[in-house]
Order: sequence, then structure tokens, then C-alpha cells
Amino acid sequence: MCTLTLAWQVFPETPVAVAANRDEADSRPSEPPAVIDRDPRVVAPRDADAGGTWIGYNEHGLLVAITNRWNDADLAGERSRGLLVRDALRRPTAEAAGRFVEAELRAREYEGFNLVIADAAAALYYEWSGSLDFRQLDPGVHVVVNVGADGQFSIPQTRPDAGERQAESAAWLREALAVEPGETATAWTGRAADALADHTYGVCVHGDGFGTRSSSLIALGDSGATYRFADGPPCETDYEDVALDLG
Repeated sequence: MCTLTLAWQVFPETPVAVAANRDEADSRPSEPPAVIDRDPRVVAPRDADAGGTWIGYNEHGLLVAITNRWNDADLAGERSRGLLVRDALRRPTAEAAGRFVEAELRAREYEGFNLVIADAAAALYYEWSGSLDFRQLDPGVHVVVNVGADGQFSIPQTRPDAGERQAESAAWLREALAVEPGETATAWTGRAADALADHTYGVCVHGDGFGTRSSSLIALGDSGATYRFADGPPCETDYEDVALDLG
């Protein structure tokens, strides 16, 4: 997944609202959202190759999502990043998931990533490029792409032009998705879905053997969770409700 937008502690009854596109090779198989773990119950799509996921939530209202991070480091990638997400989703809170990730990165090496962990109480953001950087997110709208988040970007020497384009798109997208007066979480995720499908922003990707494979809209709040999933590029694929019981 290469574009993640998060509205955290913006809507009183929905502290976590997310709209995200996943970019991946066309040949890499994946499965649509399902209950993939049961202690605690976790809802997520699944990477059929490695068994991990790029986005999901659990019965405690914890969301974890990851993007690749473009960097110039030579990293071993001992384990799939998607398995790191799946493991983090087994924790009861964002703080506990963050402590797990920090311990895991001391134990073994992964390829570069940007990681968001959020629940009603905390929103944590990690960048891994061979060393781990962390910051706690403030209430508001945040946009994460392969080169960083919220205007704090690191452009790799190996992809300077593409990195600059991503940074520009992310800044523009964040401005466009600023919450409007009186806006609800449902209305915001609808606008975010439109933006993720709009090629003007450059975050719905089509290429030779690679592109946007799916899109997720997730809202976690007082009344539970809602998940709408487009199993294909959102510019040409309708979002459908994911009806899964976490009770």
C-alpha cells in the first residue's frame, strides 16, 4: 500500500478514520478482507504470498497500516513487513503495538517501511530505513506515502523524480482532505475515496505490471467498525461493504 490518509481524533464518535490505496505488482496474489486472526479477532485483507497484511483492525479498535518506504539503505528484509502488521494487530492498544514494533526492530531487519498504529487514545507513526524514527501524531488529518508523511519527506537518490512527485501529491492531498466545518466521518471518507480515485492527485497508479490493486475505507468508533473495500483500482472499482462480525 502506498498512500494512507488518516483522520485521527477529528470526529467525536469516530476517532480513527482511514482511506488508503495499496500499490503492488499485478502478479502478487491477495485475498479480500476477512477475519484472519481470532485472539483477538482481526479483520484485514491478506497477502497470499507471505500471509501478512498491509492494513487491518482488531476487536479492540486498533488499526495498523503500512506503506513501503523508499530509501537508499541496503536492508536484508529478513521477514515480510506484512507479518509485522499482522503481529502488531494482535496487541490490545496502540501503545502496546508500538512497544512490540520497537522490540521487533531490535531483533531483526525488515525492508523499509512507514507504519501507522492508531486507536482512540494514541496515533503513532514509525519510519524504518535501517534505523527507527518515531513521532506521535496530533489530532488532525495525516497523509503517508512512500517518502514520508505530513510534509516531512526524505527523497531517495535512487528515485529522485518519483520521490518529488510523491511528496507534492501528498501535500496537495492533505490540503484537499482538510476537514470541513460540520463534516462527518462518513462524508470525509467519501471525499477521501473520491480523491484516491482521482488521477489528478497521482495516487491511483497504473503501470506495466504494477499499480493500485485495492483501496480501503475504515472507520473505528463508538458504534464499532465499518469497512468498505474496493478490490481493484478505485477509479474503476466500486467500494463494497465488508460485513464481518467481530463479536
